[in-house]
Parts: sequence; structure tokens; C-alpha cells
Amino acid sequence: MTRRGVTVVTGASAGVGRATARALAGRGFDVALLARGEAGLEAAAEEVRAAGGRALSVPTDVAHYDQVEAAAGRVEDELGPIDAWVNDAMATVFAPVWEVSPDDFRRAIEVTLLGQVWGTKVALARMRPRDRGSIVNVGSALAFIGIPLQSAYCSAKFACRGFFESTRAELLHEGSHVRLSMVHLPAVNTPQFDWGATTVDRHPQPVPPIYQPEIAAERIVETVLDGRRARVVGSWNKLLVAAGSLFPGYGNQYAAIAAWSSQFTSRPISPDRPANLHAPLDGGSDAGAHGSFDDKAGGFWAPSFLRSLPQTAKNAGTALSRTVAEKRRRLSADR
Repeated sequence: MTRRGVTVVTGASAGVGRATARALAGRGFDVALLARGEAGLEAAAEEVRAAGGRALSVPTDVAHYDQVEAAAGRVEDELGPIDAWVNDAMATVFAPVWEVSPDDFRRAIEVTLLGQVWGTKVALARMRPRDRGSIVNVGSALAFIGIPLQSAYCSAKFACRGFFESTRAELLHEGSHVRLSMVHLPAVNTPQFDWGATTVDRHPQPVPPIYQPEIAAERIVETVLDGRRARVVGSWNKLLVAAGSLFPGYGNQYAAIAAWSSQFTSRPISPDRPANLHAPLDGGSDAGAHGSFDDKAGGFWAPSFLRSLPQTAKNAGTALSRTVAEKRRRLSADR
């Protein structure tokens, strides 16, 4: 009898992690599900079993190394040697940096960055002695271009990319056959926008174009299987990554104009709305993989995005021209 592969997915109770766990089970893997929300974990486990895989739910806060290490030990004891590990857990705060408390900023960094670091270290501790395995860290276009209102998340994703590059170089140096990859996602319709912390009085939303979590999950599973170094999901995402890498100044101008109001709907929210930053919110209910923007999730070809792009580009170009003119004026005044 051929052994099914064993995969660990963090952030598996909802969103992209939930969709990835389901997709991995459909491709012949048994799946260990790591997250804080127990209702979401149990619902995800049922989906894995329905897709033909064995499921193991392990309530885990990935910000704590000892919890991640204990979870990995339990996975190998109950499911078998870990063949692949997907680091997807994240947390964020939708707010200008001057409105983000130190505790909230620290927590977002610990979950999003240290969650990937601890997951990678724990996976490598088991994979390197066997000289096999695949680790996929989930990144973002916001690992290349920072946008307003998400300083904590962007900081963490930039750092995740640096951690990935350094660790991959170390594996290459020692000639390891363990594969380390990164998949950079676009805006995805997940529950994070329904339960993410915010100080703004309107409901957060993904910046269009918006993709469904199943699209992200497909690319993550492909990367688990083929070990490709990195993938950038979405045509517009690829353009943003290229612009952020080649023209960082223009990227700042574009983000300042296009990525503030586009992160919020017109729906008001209560200032005391509960958030999942420091504790899970499932409270016995399951959020699922999708957020509340199914009607807007159409990827690159979303009509609203195509209608707004020309004006957005025009505004960004105008702002850039004004910045250049102001710099020239200051240089002339200094002479």
C-alpha cells in the first residue's frame, strides 16, 4: 500500500489555509491543521476527510515556538513523517501606524513573521536529517510594495521574504534536497477582513482585483508538488511586484493614491467591533474559507477594476510629476 503524503498547514481554520488544506487532501495528502480557532479546525478536518485524507486538528498559536514544536511532534506520532509544510498563518491591523498600539503591532509581527520562522525551523528539524521535504511560505505582493494602513503586515511580509532568501541560501550551501519555496498572493476574499483589527470606522475590504481563496490554494499546492522557488499569483500582482522592485518611488506614490480608500467599503462598523488579533473569534461558529466579498471576487478581469485603472494610473502619474517638480524647485532654491 502506498503511503499518503503528510502535510502541515498553519492558519488552516479559515481563508487560504482552509482552502489549501482541502486542496491538498484532494491531491492525496493527509493533512495536519494548525490554527487557534477550534470550530474552524474541526470544520476543516471534516472537509479533509470528505476529500479522502486523514485529518489531525492541533490547536496552535504559531507565534509561540514551543506550541509549533509540540504540534509537529504530535503530527509525526499520529500521521507519520512530515513531507510538506505550508506556513499560511497571518494577522494584521488596518490602521495608520500612529494609531496602532505597540502590543497590536508586535502581535501582528509575531504571528505573520515569527509564525513562518518557527514553522520553517520546526519543519527543517525533521526534514534535513531525512534530506527531503517541501516547505512553502505564503507571501504577498505587499512583500515588495508597502501600502498605507497595513504597516505591520507589510513589515512582516517584507521580513518573511528576507528570511526565505537567507534560509534558502543556507540549504543550497549545504546541498540539501529539502525544498523551500514562497508563493506571493494577491488580495484574497477571506474572513480576515471581517475579523481583522482596525481603528477605521468603515468595514475593511481587499484591494481590487480580488481573488477567491481556491485560486491561491491551487498555486500553493502546485508549489508543494513541484518545488518551484517562487510564484507570484495574479497578473496585476506580478505588475505590482515588478513596479515595487524596479521603481519603488513610483510604487509609494501609487500606493498613497490608490490603496487608501480602496481598502474600505462604505459600510460603517462599530469602534468596539471584536477582532481576532489576540484571540480567536470563532466562538463555536465556523467562518469557512471565504470572506464577505464573493460578489466582488473576479480576479484581474473584474469590471470595476478595469473601469478604475485608467483614472488611478492618471492620478498616480500626476502625483509623481508634482513630486519631481517640487524636488527640482527645492534644488534650485538651494543653489
